[in-house]
Amino acid sequence: METVRPMVVVPKEGKLRRKFAKVLNIHKLMGVAPEEEMKKIKFDSKTANLTESFYKLEEEYERSLALEALLAKLFATVSSIKAAYAQLQHCQSPYDSIGIQKSDNLVVAELKTLSELKQCFLKKQVDPNPERTLVLAEIQELRSLLKTYEIMGKKLESQYKLKDSEIVFLREKLDESMKQNKLTEKRLNQSGQLCNPLDNLHLSALNPTHFVTYLHRTVKSTRGFVKLMIEQMKTAGWDISSAASSIQPGVFYHKQDHKCFTFEHFVSNVMFEAFHLPYFSTSSNDSRSYKKKKQSKAEREMFFERFKELRSMKAKDYLTARPKSRFARFCRGKYLQLIHPKMEQAFFGHLHLRNQVSGGEFPETSLFSGFLEMAKRIWLLHCLAYSFEPEAEIFRVPKGCRLSEVYMKSVTEEAFFPATESSPESEPRVAFTVVPGFRIGKTSIQCEVYLSVS
Repeated sequence: METVRPMVVVPKEGKLRRKFAKVLNIHKLMGVAPEEEMKKIKFDSKTANLTESFYKLEEEYERSLALEALLAKLFATVSSIKAAYAQLQHCQSPYDSIGIQKSDNLVVAELKTLSELKQCFLKKQVDPNPERTLVLAEIQELRSLLKTYEIMGKKLESQYKLKDSEIVFLREKLDESMKQNKLTEKRLNQSGQLCNPLDNLHLSALNPTHFVTYLHRTVKSTRGFVKLMIEQMKTAGWDISSAASSIQPGVFYHKQDHKCFTFEHFVSNVMFEAFHLPYFSTSSNDSRSYKKKKQSKAEREMFFERFKELRSMKAKDYLTARPKSRFARFCRGKYLQLIHPKMEQAFFGHLHLRNQVSGGEFPETSLFSGFLEMAKRIWLLHCLAYSFEPEAEIFRVPKGCRLSEVYMKSVTEEAFFPATESSPESEPRVAFTVVPGFRIGKTSIQCEVYLSVS
């Protein structure tokens, strides 16, 4: 920055004195009345005072403008130092000796500029053109900010590439681990060392761990069917958001993909209806004849034998062999209840499948195959539930309840955001139950819920 010498302001001293002398000389020569001349002198005195005040205000404005220009130059220089230091850090990884040298020289130059600004302030050196300095300082500061943002962008881009390479490496490692696990599992199966905890199970050894194991498989098959159903909806051109809102209106979803839990909630409600009844049916003949009582050992053995029998067969083979069994009636009733005629018409363009199911036939479609797999798992879970003493009891959580880790767990992690003390209404509450929970004696199996804010 160039050193500017202070501007010298030449005061208009003696002007009033010369004017006064001039008037007196005229008075002596012309003989004018002194009173009139004194009036003129007073008027000229007021004019001189106003002029002097104007010059003082102008000088004060110039000083403040010069100080403002100095501060603007100061902040612009600081911004340049920050940009140069950011560039210096960026050049260190990966190491760039030329870039480090340039950045270091730039930092030193800007520090010298700061020293010069300090000397200008102490010596009260005034900038001859503060307006121009203000504009240049603003341009310099904007350029420094732009340079800083560019460096930050480059840093984030390099971090993104690093993370992307880490993801690729971890995926390859995961694939390799999965292949190794499958190979190990295959070897163990061939050697007979790996066995399913439900294989060779006896009623006397039955415990809640076996129920939890089969519940996980049931949930997996249910979600597989829900995925098939949503794919059919998309193929048919359905609005997934509107369909989810019709099932559970007014729910805030943390992600769009979470709307699939609404359909899982709907499917679970239909499929687990009447789970608390031993016949797993709400028909008048079955439900009217049932009165809750303690299960006898013979009844528990009967349910356990049904579990082992159906578990060892494919659902389609069992239905073909026993088309009038309780399981066959269960499948027909649940399918007709779950797949609405309008839904089937939209999916396939006809109601042939519905008519086949109503007539006792079981069509060969991917959707119905997925349904049969899910229905078999839920039916077997019911048989297993009534094999316990006392039998397993199902429960759901009503909407609006707070999360209790004893009885429920969230199906997503996004719901666990901090609730502030000033806004307790932001605390996540239960929007709906996705997977029901169970109680077996004193053991509670958590239900899965979707948490949302109201």
